[in-house]
Amino acid sequence: MDDSALDNPFWSALRSRHRDIAQVAGEAARFPAEYAPFLGVAHAGVDAGEALDALVGPGESVYLLGVAPQAPAGWRIDALADLAQMVCTAPIDMVGGPDIIALSAAHRDDVLSLTALVYPHYFRTRTMELGRYFGIYQDGTLAAMIGERLGTDAFQEMSAICTHPDFNGRGYARRLTAMLSNDTLQRGRTPFLHVSHENGRALHLYQQLGYRHRRDIPFWSLQRVGNST
Repeated sequence: MDDSALDNPFWSALRSRHRDIAQVAGEAARFPAEYAPFLGVAHAGVDAGEALDALVGPGESVYLLGVAPQAPAGWRIDALADLAQMVCTAPIDMVGGPDIIALSAAHRDDVLSLTALVYPHYFRTRTMELGRYFGIYQDGTLAAMIGERLGTDAFQEMSAICTHPDFNGRGYARRLTAMLSNDTLQRGRTPFLHVSHENGRALHLYQQLGYRHRRDIPFWSLQRVGNST
């Protein structure tokens, strides 16, 4: 299978699975700010000045993954730590545990509270609309969740895999990741994810589940630093 789309995942998603919400200017595209702070470019040689002026507001920071242009005048691109990009190509053994439910708009406040607590940087008010989200409730609290974010016709990102600190160590993230990864495979698509190398616990979990390291992928932040021309 050609997996080259994963080398430029923001652009690939915005030009395929998420094209209907993409904000596009020339050879750059971004998710609306209320969905995710992510921007992609077609290739590293893009002359991005006019596109960035059109797509990124004053004082706003956006992020690029895999491919970034040279910073035009008036913009700053900062390299962040590379992320581990991992893929899963075989079913995962499910472990027993509490019921998993589909999360909907009715659960939005709980989702935003959990992500604000343990996954605060990239989750926005409408991120849930990028795909399906699932969770485990315990004692009236959203104890753990997982969702779909970036997607193409062939690949689906597993995202927002997080557990409330009061429920760590119970295997909820393992159960959720196995369920959604297996469902994605059954639908004929390949699950993938991104994880910080500093998050050794998560890296170990995904390796145990059968995710393999595809590559380290560069990650950048971009923001306006002056009046661009």
